[in-house]
Amino acid sequence: MERYYLAIDIGASSGRHILGSVRDGKIVLEEVYRFDNRQVHKNGHDCWDMDNLWNGILGGLKQCGELGKIPATIGIDTWAVDYVLLDGEDRMIGDAVAYRDSRTAGMDAGTQALISPEELYQRTGIQKQLFNTIYQLMAQKQEHPEQLAQAESLLMIPDYFNFLLTGVKRQEYTNATSTNLVNAAGKSWDMELIRRLGLPERLFGTLSMPGTVVGALREEISREVGFQARVILPATHDTGSAFLAVPARDDRAAYLSSGTWSLLGVENAEAITTEESRRQNFTNEGGAWYRYRYLKNIMGLWMIQSIRRELNGVAYVQGRTSKYADGRQWSFPDLIQEAQRANRFTSVVDANDASFLAPESMIDAIRAYCSQTGQRVPESVGEIMQCVYLSLAQCYKEAVQALELISGKTFTSINIVGGGCQDMYLNTMTARATGRVVYAGPVEGTAIGNLVVQMIADGVFADLQQARAAIRESFDIKTIVP
Repeated sequence: MERYYLAIDIGASSGRHILGSVRDGKIVLEEVYRFDNRQVHKNGHDCWDMDNLWNGILGGLKQCGELGKIPATIGIDTWAVDYVLLDGEDRMIGDAVAYRDSRTAGMDAGTQALISPEELYQRTGIQKQLFNTIYQLMAQKQEHPEQLAQAESLLMIPDYFNFLLTGVKRQEYTNATSTNLVNAAGKSWDMELIRRLGLPERLFGTLSMPGTVVGALREEISREVGFQARVILPATHDTGSAFLAVPARDDRAAYLSSGTWSLLGVENAEAITTEESRRQNFTNEGGAWYRYRYLKNIMGLWMIQSIRRELNGVAYVQGRTSKYADGRQWSFPDLIQEAQRANRFTSVVDANDASFLAPESMIDAIRAYCSQTGQRVPESVGEIMQCVYLSLAQCYKEAVQALELISGKTFTSINIVGGGCQDMYLNTMTARATGRVVYAGPVEGTAIGNLVVQMIADGVFADLQQARAAIRESFDIKTIVP
């Protein structure tokens, strides 16, 4: 009888339930359920719709039961940095505010009064991003100190859903490192830092590694979905899972997880917390088996996703409207085709500029940046898209160059995983801009990495090396030569 493992992979716009199994040494995937993820404007902030996410998780589990494909284990991964607080009776305090919300504006200045940027990076090795959990908690401390005073537990988003499924609270290591509160060398919460920031120490407990069993489904959940299974920790940070799925051929390959965010970097045995690394804004995110993901965050497909939503009249946050809808429903292939038609357009933007993090209109933000920098302003859909593609490829080129400078290594290829690897136009532009061979695939990188941890824990693969060999044999990986 076939043995199944279930990856529940939740991204910024949707969640998927993907069953994995192994047949004749190859990993086989089956998507059994998909649900929307959305934000709502609530109590003055942009927040995740947690009830919608929870219903989506349960809906996919029920679908597995109805199909008769019962997973032996279940793993959940999501984006990083966001969290919930629970009181002494395990009720959620306040809202699950989304990282793109503006509440963290100016929080870096207040934090710097307590710890310098140089020391913070030396301790945690985490890239400065204004949405990091450290700044979110400082914002909550300023706006709602009573909520922190009431809180007995802090759980990152996947930790919280694991708790709802099992009744067991575990803080998973890879996602915890994104908070900017984990000591890079010590691989645990930096309690001295937490005390200096005036945050409640009781919220930060023992960190658990990927592969740890959380527990069995609660009896009421088991009855509702129609089966029993164990919940196990993958790398709950989606990038941590995606990097595990990179079928690198040698140690001269740079990794690029391409989705809402583009994460470009390598795996290291030790964190790099030098001043040059800080100035280049690289991060040392904790990975499975304490493999550091040394990478740079680049805005990524968020820009393209936002443009498509605007053109289709769909606001990212409910309650807002789009002025660019013309009645046509644009697909991603449509947008690529328009960009190719406008391939002579040359204006570029800094994809990492703060103006593109959460603008009410991505199209307006791109046009304004071009105008302010004295470049030709894109007018047509094709020109807007070509500008984005050129800008992303340029950011990838600069990130690879910085990576080589800091590491002292030369990278001959870029291995792209995730949904963005399907965009062959971007892959081609990346190969040309960087002058490196691009290997595109597998597409479901995050889900595969999630499943691989479950399979290793269950003894299907002996280790990550064996699992990556199976990934190379199991999935179509395209080669793009510059």
